[in-house]
Amino acid sequence: MSDRIFASVWLLLCIIGLFIAWNIQSEYSYEPVGPRPFPMIILGLMALCAFFLLIRQPDAIQWPARGTLQRLLLLMVSLGLYGAVFESLGFPLATTLLTFVIGLLFGAAWWAAALSGVVMGAVLYYAFDRLLEVTLPLGTWLS
Repeated sequence: MSDRIFASVWLLLCIIGLFIAWNIQSEYSYEPVGPRPFPMIILGLMALCAFFLLIRQPDAIQWPARGTLQRLLLLMVSLGLYGAVFESLGFPLATTLLTFVIGLLFGAAWWAAALSGVVMGAVLYYAFDRLLEVTLPLGTWLS
């Protein structure tokens, strides 16, 4: 039953996304087909997969233990907070904190989670900013 609920919500979100993607317009044409086809194709394929999930014979579902569900909820809250503080804290610090929290949720020692957070924040910022030339915010505290 839970897979059908998931597939229904997923299909609804894909349909909403398709309506949004249909209205994508660009001020200038940088490709022959414009920016609309990529999200339309991805959302169409996801809608097709959601539809197949709805019509298939469901498997017996066993819900995870309460502790696992609590960790999943904390992970979702952490990802939401990451999106909320991304610009104000900046990419390196926000990514460091998120990696630290995810490390703790997966059972890492605090020092290992902190070390991996610092390394992940610094390396990813360097890779995106210097190698890929993608501008990422440093945060208002560094500006």
